[in-house]
Amino acid sequence: MTDNNITSILIVGGGTAGWMTAAGLSRFIAKGCQITLVESAHIGSIGVGEATIPQIQVFNKTLGINENDFIKKTQGTFKLGIEFVNWGQLNDSYIHGFGHLGQDMSALPFHHYWWKMRKQNKAEPLKDYALNCCAAYQNKFMRSIDAGNSPLSNIVYAYQFDAGLYAQYLKDYAIGLGVQHLIADIDSASVNAQTGAIESVSLKDSTPLSADLFIDCSGMRALLLEKTLNIGYENWQHWLPTDSAWAVPSEKLNPLPPYTRSTAHSAGWQWRIPLQHRTGNGHVFSSAYMAENTARDILLSNLDTPAINDPKLIKFTTGKRKSFWHKNCVAIGLSSGFMEPLESTSIHLVQSAIARLMALFPDKNFNQANIDEFNRQTHFEYDSIRDFIILHYKATQREDSKFWRYCKNMSVPDSLAEKLELFKASAHVMRYNNELFNENSWIEVLFGQNIEPESYHPLTRMMSEQEIQQNLLNIRNVVQQCVDYMPSHNEFIHHHCKA
Repeated sequence: MTDNNITSILIVGGGTAGWMTAAGLSRFIAKGCQITLVESAHIGSIGVGEATIPQIQVFNKTLGINENDFIKKTQGTFKLGIEFVNWGQLNDSYIHGFGHLGQDMSALPFHHYWWKMRKQNKAEPLKDYALNCCAAYQNKFMRSIDAGNSPLSNIVYAYQFDAGLYAQYLKDYAIGLGVQHLIADIDSASVNAQTGAIESVSLKDSTPLSADLFIDCSGMRALLLEKTLNIGYENWQHWLPTDSAWAVPSEKLNPLPPYTRSTAHSAGWQWRIPLQHRTGNGHVFSSAYMAENTARDILLSNLDTPAINDPKLIKFTTGKRKSFWHKNCVAIGLSSGFMEPLESTSIHLVQSAIARLMALFPDKNFNQANIDEFNRQTHFEYDSIRDFIILHYKATQREDSKFWRYCKNMSVPDSLAEKLELFKASAHVMRYNNELFNENSWIEVLFGQNIEPESYHPLTRMMSEQEIQQNLLNIRNVVQQCVDYMPSHNEFIHHHCKA
């Protein structure tokens, strides 16, 4: 019997995507398969992926990474959610917090009861009923403890870290498991004329590198999937019109906020990501609505701490590849598409692609059914995340600039339009096929940006208004008691994982 197992994998490109892929594959692929990563010494990574969502804990735990050690080595902090400022209207703010929102009652989602009372001015703002939101604003943080039914038993969080240090951390991990690391520039790739599969890549010194499976982690250049295999790209700029970003580090914040901030400006938005040694900042904007120099000035004039470097300009096109896996080549990271960093999903898309590749891992026959399923799942993931990000732009009442007037009045994908219509009618949010963002995430953004449903679930009538009010009060009190118990974010880092 012929052995068809994959015996060689070549990862083209380093950075966060390349080294996450190398670490993930080397952890689980048995001996007998050589993994090689080749990266250029002259091409830097984008480096804006410093904030994450809670799913990254699964990736790190799967690799057996110690969380305290990881936080120390990456100058990391903890993240309870994202604050959005000026998105619904000027001077508005809300937090998209991870984890639980209130407490469901009589088998109905909490927000239906809350909205019933809020319409009568008998309920506090939604954030008051969510542990993560309240803790974030009070700069509190801790890990979960065994506290019975208390919210302290299930604290959901992510990380904020230096993406370059994370890549280095995973590089050391992967090389320790036998990954071969080459520093070289790729000149071209050779494709088999009969099968259309990639046979090898050639380095600039003419050295050929062959492999059974090629993974394109070359960033937005997509050296293999696009420049060699000509897959094509689906442009989303009519829905997500930003195409540029200035990025700049500034001095560290004190105290350290356990959340990321997104502040909307007249033609885009500004991020703030607090790390132990510095603060990550950037201004994402549309060059069709704002000049580059103006965007740079807005960023520098709105920093919370002094800049420690000159701003760096990044250009991008929001969208995705028309296929993510073709023949024997899989794109992971920015080579597969560019998702606005608004909801910190870039690193998650790398993580999910690695998990999907492992689940559908090929042999040398490269069964087309596996490839098709990988592409189907990845398209769905990209499209559902896209819809959630478009929601932030569409659900605005701002009319103070051409950019926001465009966003407010633009058409949106049918999948998003249907969700919005259902929510506006009855406060229902339907989640399909285990899409990434859950019902609470949609609820927090929709209400946070002043989208008010006409009604709520009719079965809320089964509970008296007095009982609902008492339950709401109890939830608020429990949440605040939990926040009072928590140490400050600074204190927690100092005692457990100070860099």
